[in-house]
Amino acid sequence: MALTALDLGLRGAVVGLFLVVCAVLLLRYTTVHRAASLGAAMGVAGAAYAISTAPFFPTWSFGWSTPFVALGMSCPVILWLWARMLFDEQFVLRPRHAAIWVLMAGLGVVACNGWTSWPGLAATCGRVLASASIAFAVLALAQSAKGWRKAMTIARGRLLVALLIGISSQTVLSASAGLAGIPNRSTSLTAACALGAFAVISIWMMLFIPPESQPVVAGANDDCGRASGSLVRANPSAPDRAALRRLEHLMTSERTYRREGLTIGLLAARLGMPEYRLRTLINDGLGHRNFNAFLNRYRIDEAKAALADLGQADVPVLTIALDAGFQSLAPFNRAFKADTGLTPTEFRRRAAAGKRSRDVEAEIAHSS
Repeated sequence: MALTALDLGLRGAVVGLFLVVCAVLLLRYTTVHRAASLGAAMGVAGAAYAISTAPFFPTWSFGWSTPFVALGMSCPVILWLWARMLFDEQFVLRPRHAAIWVLMAGLGVVACNGWTSWPGLAATCGRVLASASIAFAVLALAQSAKGWRKAMTIARGRLLVALLIGISSQTVLSASAGLAGIPNRSTSLTAACALGAFAVISIWMMLFIPPESQPVVAGANDDCGRASGSLVRANPSAPDRAALRRLEHLMTSERTYRREGLTIGLLAARLGMPEYRLRTLINDGLGHRNFNAFLNRYRIDEAKAALADLGQADVPVLTIALDAGFQSLAPFNRAFKADTGLTPTEFRRRAAAGKRSRDVEAEIAHSS
């Protein structure tokens, strides 16, 4: 009984954590990454799975428990779709994906709730459900294999890969136990611990690791050294060239990079294109590591021009940083030094000294 009480208490905490995951994803990340909505769906499905597989949960007949079972048992489909959206920038949800989810949810409901009415059919659906769960988990792992090299270059990507591998492995183990006829109570506490670990990792990743990049300044030396409009990918298509021209206009003429709270989702909406396509243009077309590096390229260039302008010698560095689009002085200083090797104050001092030296040389040349 003590282990059962521990199991139930842990599952209650897991449900609360998954609901926090859903709230953070929906409120904070839906405009940052297109996979955020499916991540929230994963959180809801995880909470439903924690409830529907708990000890003493009434799954022997149809009733109020059915929605929890449908959501929980269809989790492998959502996992697969989430992995596709994370690692395949061309992927778009289609009606057939909803049909697959409905089919999986139906199998889960009959397998779990149909034992009283149709025991034979419930057993068959249970085997099909377990096999399909393994298949979708393997598909999710295969999808991550296509983009893991790029994902492993940033902290958030490494955690995402680890989370995906962990959830997929747990799905395979749970489904294999079902096929082998191992009673659910034998693996219940282990499953609850795994769910808790997944929820904690998700919350840690969202709240304590900045999105899009490894450093908050999002401007490593190789990214900041590139020219703003230089094309890295050879021979872009005509639609891509047109999109890049519109993007360049927004950045250079309208200075959209100054906008507070600008995200790749908001910029994509301004350009009238899907977020994944804009991300591809920025990463592959312009050669930036991520969206923040792209923005910082324009922000730092503007700050350099202002710091080198003797007419703005009395303007505080903080004012220049804020005018360029940075939210505070510390990230501006880090990004600026990563780009130039100098602090903004040192850069301004050298620029002023160089300007005075050129003026003196010009005056001497003119007088002679």
